[in-house]
Amino acid sequence: MTRPSARNAYYIVEVLISLGLDAAFTISGIYFVVDVGMNPFELVMVGTVMELTILVFDVPTGVVADTYGRRLSLGVGWVVMGAGLVLAGSIESVLAVWAGWSLWGLGYTFTSGAQDAWITDEVGADRVGGVFARGQQFGYVGGLAGIGLGVAIATWDLGAAVVIGGGVCIAVGLLALVLLPETQWVRPTSDTGRPQGVRARAASATGQMRTTAKAGTRVVRASPLLLLIFAITFFAGSSTESFDRLWEAHLIRDVGLPSFGSLDPVLWFGLLRAGISLLGILGSEYVVRRFERVGQQGLARWLLAVSVLQVAVVLAFALAGPFWLAAAAVLAYGMSRSVESPVQRTWLNAQITDSRVRATVVSMNGQSDAFGQILGGPGVGALGALVSLRSALVAGAVLLAPAIALYGRALRHGGGEPQLKQLTH
Repeated sequence: MTRPSARNAYYIVEVLISLGLDAAFTISGIYFVVDVGMNPFELVMVGTVMELTILVFDVPTGVVADTYGRRLSLGVGWVVMGAGLVLAGSIESVLAVWAGWSLWGLGYTFTSGAQDAWITDEVGADRVGGVFARGQQFGYVGGLAGIGLGVAIATWDLGAAVVIGGGVCIAVGLLALVLLPETQWVRPTSDTGRPQGVRARAASATGQMRTTAKAGTRVVRASPLLLLIFAITFFAGSSTESFDRLWEAHLIRDVGLPSFGSLDPVLWFGLLRAGISLLGILGSEYVVRRFERVGQQGLARWLLAVSVLQVAVVLAFALAGPFWLAAAAVLAYGMSRSVESPVQRTWLNAQITDSRVRATVVSMNGQSDAFGQILGGPGVGALGALVSLRSALVAGAVLLAPAIALYGRALRHGGGEPQLKQLTH
């Protein structure tokens, strides 16, 4: 079959995978609270068990993508992610939810480094920033459809919405195996320089993966700015877990959802998710238009401003009394994440000098995020269970402060980091 261009294929899968994920995630938090009956600690542990899986498998699966191909890694990843959602939505128990989200995390590790590495190599690191931002817009369009699908199903059965979303992800994974072009990835060769056959590749798989992992580590050690980005990602990860896992519970239990006749409470979360998607489309368009005029310093300055905004809106959400203020904070936080993601990914990929280990290095950054969430999540969850959801959300905002300081450091040193450079040689 004739495959679409890499750029168009990227946009297609962004639409489809966002449709499946948003159908599930729009409802999952409500499903956890209402049907499964999870408390704040159990809610945060959903993220913790997922991030533990990511911490263990992110780099190995990134090495797999660099060794055996990014397209294969993406297809496998989306299928496994979908299977995790199906498991979590099928059985109303805390253990089933934790197991499903752990399986989702395993699938995610196959995609986290592979997707960025695949599209960056296909279109070029100098043009990928705009593709990331435009792809995010397509993702929000698919997400809007997914929100509608999830809400429609959830009015009948909350768990079914999670299951259907997982089924869509499985279908996208199978489609990716035949849809995505892969013209820039080069299969690792034997010592003779010849492509290895199946038997030879199987025999040398462990050694090849070890070599790739070591090469990725050397790239990171040679770039002090990459080390700084990893540290920022760690603190950002420790902060986001509180909002990501507790915002639905805070609206339901502390703030309260307005009542308009027979309007199903699930629709409020659908409307909020839809609002985030619409604002994300607008925000991503602004990012697309500015990427051509923003250098490395501009990217760091942008990320610093977004982090400061995130601290402010999370604090506003945690302390909000009326629903309209809490809803405005949710929308502002969602929009900040939408404009942050393509900028952060562009900044990270610009520092990776060896495209052969790009997926491995991106996965290492994913491990930093997972490690931050693992260390920050349980403490925040316990605080929410023992004290209040508001205090847990405030703690999450405070945990982002070190990342703001590190962005300031990057700006002061122009990305050179002379002190760190001495330690890496």
